[in-house]
Amino acid sequence: MHSETPTGGAAAGSAPGDGLVRAGGIVFVIGAVATLVTVAPLFLGTDPFPPVAYAVCMLMGVGFAVAAAGVLRSIAAQRRQAKAAAGDAR
Repeated sequence: MHSETPTGGAAAGSAPGDGLVRAGGIVFVIGAVATLVTVAPLFLGTDPFPPVAYAVCMLMGVGFAVAAAGVLRSIAAQRRQAKAAAGDAR
């Protein structure tokens, strides 16, 4: 049947930019966890972490930027595909 899910794996049906979105999501989650860990001592009244720990929190923004780049790459690929399909229809 054509309506079944392909069994070729995740890479078989992936579009351009999907890898960037996944990687950006993972980096974002790492940065979010680091943010929670570094903010916790402020609420618990313990000694704060060294500045390097706060630098890891910047991964949240980096992950967001990488995921956004993946979305933009996917949009560009879909536009190229639509333009090619419109050219073939003429």
